[in-house]
Amino acid sequence: MCTRGDKPAIDKYEFLNWLDNKKPNSVLYVCFGSMIKFTSTQLHEIALGLESSQQPFIWVLKKELFEDEREGLMEEHEKRVEGRGLIIRGWAPQMLILNHEAVGGCLTHCGWNSTLEAVTAGVPLVTMPMFAEHFYTERFIVDVLKIGLGVGVKHFGTGQRFEAGMEKVGAVVHREDIETAVLTLMVGTEGEEMRRRARELKVSAMMAVKGGSSYSDIVKFIEELSQKKTEVI
Repeated sequence: MCTRGDKPAIDKYEFLNWLDNKKPNSVLYVCFGSMIKFTSTQLHEIALGLESSQQPFIWVLKKELFEDEREGLMEEHEKRVEGRGLIIRGWAPQMLILNHEAVGGCLTHCGWNSTLEAVTAGVPLVTMPMFAEHFYTERFIVDVLKIGLGVGVKHFGTGQRFEAGMEKVGAVVHREDIETAVLTLMVGTEGEEMRRRARELKVSAMMAVKGGSSYSDIVKFIEELSQKKTEVI
């Protein structure tokens, strides 16, 4: 879904044209990786949180989320946000999207690859960790790099479905928390400061790489920064 190198589920000119018509730093990119299986309840809360924020967004979702009872939910959501929200079913070229000038933030599950790509694109983050290591990465983003804020996830597996038909009852991130975090990042003064720091970090990452093109060297640079994670955990 957000993996590097796969075939896109959408023509790049379609979403690039969509982004070209948005103001700089106005669009929130939303992607939770290929492993996350949200419950219908959690998916609904995310959708409503994005809707109520009134911010433009691109949301990349696994095709599987359109193959059961969640299909109708997402189709209704898509109609309500037409023009303001773009939903991509399947894989999307994440780095191409993150590096577009219209993108001013990213809602993420805190997967390490996605974090690296957001950092090197100079994009601040709204964090919604799902699994154990995601929580460590969230602390790194929020407390060390200071380029993000969380939606308030406290427990492993929040809002996820682990087996067919099984939901983690009572554990869900509510729409209000998602809306608040999105608005703070996208239109608040705190979010603008995070964007400034994210841009500075992007420059530092590029300067650490000869020619500014080696992905492996950028990874090494960020991994050196990640040693600081132990200072805040």
